[in-house]
Amino acid sequence: MSGAMSRILILDDDEAVLNCFQVLLTQAGRFEIEVLNDSTRARDCIAAGGFDLLLLDMDMPEVSGMEVLRAARQSHPTLEVVVITGVGDVELAVESMKLGAFDYLCKPVDPERLVGCLDRALERSRRHEELSRARQQGSRQGPHFQEAFKEFVTQDPALMQTLSEVERIALSNNSVLIRGESGTGKELVARAVHRLGCRADKPFVAVNASAFASSLFESQFFGHERGAFTGADSAAPGVFEEANGGTLFLDEVGDIELPVQSKLLRVLQSGEYYRLGSTKKRAADVRIISATNKDLEREIEAGRFRRDLYYRLTISTILVPPLRERKGDVELLAYYFLDRTCARNGKRLKSIAEEVMEVLEGHDYPGNLRELENIIASAVVLETGDVLSLSSLPRELRATARERVAPAEVRRTLADMEAEHIRAVMEYTSGNRSAAARILGISRMGLHSKLKRLGFEADAANGNGNPRAPGSGAR
Repeated sequence: MSGAMSRILILDDDEAVLNCFQVLLTQAGRFEIEVLNDSTRARDCIAAGGFDLLLLDMDMPEVSGMEVLRAARQSHPTLEVVVITGVGDVELAVESMKLGAFDYLCKPVDPERLVGCLDRALERSRRHEELSRARQQGSRQGPHFQEAFKEFVTQDPALMQTLSEVERIALSNNSVLIRGESGTGKELVARAVHRLGCRADKPFVAVNASAFASSLFESQFFGHERGAFTGADSAAPGVFEEANGGTLFLDEVGDIELPVQSKLLRVLQSGEYYRLGSTKKRAADVRIISATNKDLEREIEAGRFRRDLYYRLTISTILVPPLRERKGDVELLAYYFLDRTCARNGKRLKSIAEEVMEVLEGHDYPGNLRELENIIASAVVLETGDVLSLSSLPRELRATARERVAPAEVRRTLADMEAEHIRAVMEYTSGNRSAAARILGISRMGLHSKLKRLGFEADAANGNGNPRAPGSGAR
């Protein structure tokens, strides 16, 4: 496809639609077009044609568009597919994208939007080929992958698998929902999706979606003309216009008010909007990536989030793991943040003390990466030596350190002490349970239950008349 005409097959049972599309795309001057109005011949035509893209109508007799799509994904998985559907078949279109279609357009199709969509689909195909060649050369972290994930510091297998999924999702035009706790790096994932996608050379615009009140939504998202309302002294673009052709990242999407959800859904369904005070229609040509730390399914059940908007946003989903599930990454991240903070503050710290690292690795991090970064940043400012020490950590973490270095007898639990006492009594009575129960002040059955819990039964079967020692794991 480098410099050559891209071959496109248009499949629709309506001859008038086929003629319209053929004329429009031929005039674009970069597509070689073939049309087909008989869906029963689709499989053979796709197999014989060597097409780069399939423009596919969903509503056809004999063999439906969905059946054609399934067959195409199985026999020609690299063939890009753009779906044409009626407004009432949005769920069907969403399902088609989950099967691998690049995008869907609702009838009547805007010519400019159609051509732009086909260009992006073909660009994705080109990028996919480049990444495949890089992998065949034995380098998984080719130039695209390395650049896109340069901000990720990890050796965690689960997160590496997630990043691999991100790479594949990025090559689609799907809307993406990124889920994860606060501070896990959801915006970093969104930026990686953008860098790897076919809109990488277009803008990436990030907004905190929850910050927009219903009354300000149109102005902030769609823009306004001069004089559209009191105080509008000049025209201003909205975020859809700023992100035109690129990616719009909606952070905290689970916190959007219901009236704003309705307005957002309307523009996502129609693909168009008007500036406040204008009658000129504008195309909302953006890829939507959203993020939330909320359980949206629960929000839907509670009536706080629209189910139809949820389906629009979640064609592809990425789950970012919390830091507490990435224990092997804590040391890597701690030194990464140490170097970065030292550079910003003109300080030179050689390392992190071993006892500090033990505390950091044992912490639960409810604030995730952001919390670890703040801990390191605070400690670097307070540290007077050349090694990050316990005295520089926040007070609550120093308290954790004191607990860790407490004497062994202080750290013993009641369960440990009970097990040790029962063991001593059993040794004193030479294993006589009745005598031991009287000394312990419990019933013989109660003693039997405790001995079983402590592993005495297993030890006795091995010829050892004593229960396991405290701390042996038999609790």
